[in-house]
Amino acid sequence: PIAGSMVLAAVLLKLGGYGIIRMTPTNISTALIYPTIAMATWGIIMTGLTCLRKTDLKALIAYSSVGHMGLVASATLIQTPWSTSGAVILMVAHGLTSSMLFCLANMLYERTSTRMLIAMRGMQKAMPLMTSYWLIASLTNLALPPTINLIGEIQIMTTLFNWSPLTIMMTATGAAITAIYSLQMFMTSQQGHLTKDSKEVYPAQTRELLIMILHALPILLLTLDSELIN
Repeated sequence: PIAGSMVLAAVLLKLGGYGIIRMTPTNISTALIYPTIAMATWGIIMTGLTCLRKTDLKALIAYSSVGHMGLVASATLIQTPWSTSGAVILMVAHGLTSSMLFCLANMLYERTSTRMLIAMRGMQKAMPLMTSYWLIASLTNLALPPTINLIGEIQIMTTLFNWSPLTIMMTATGAAITAIYSLQMFMTSQQGHLTKDSKEVYPAQTRELLIMILHALPILLLTLDSELIN
């Protein structure tokens, strides 16, 4: 159910990240840190490549969440104030973004009865107002400057680079792949010609617009002043 997906992405994943921050001891063994961070950073690339070939919109968004949490897991294991701050910022930012994407995907599913990206093309013509929210969610998902997502990712990538310069290859590649599949998701679902089954799509309702505003407004406020998280 969409409500479960939104709660999972926005709250439960972040509770897991908070648990790692609280439970990871500061004197954790290096023998454990190295393989764990290596798997987490490699997972960022693997989930990104999976997203590039996904045709199921909901599965694409879910794999995207897993990739972003790989950054969080890596940062929490280093246990420095800078890395922990970046992890918290990214968890809050991605919680709003991922929940917004899941909600948008469900709105399209209710209208088209399919989760296949190719069957949702041309939605800009049927729902022009929702396209603006799709653009906001897609750009924040790929950490467009100066969004709060970018602040969290930059802090984490900087911390990982200071810890080991080799990690920049993984994190930078993951960031590039994230940008590709986020833009691909937006272009495929919003651009092009409407399919024959999508010509009767009804416009967005007031409750749906309110949900989008309640997601987009905190993202905007945190982008303007990231200290609100504190």
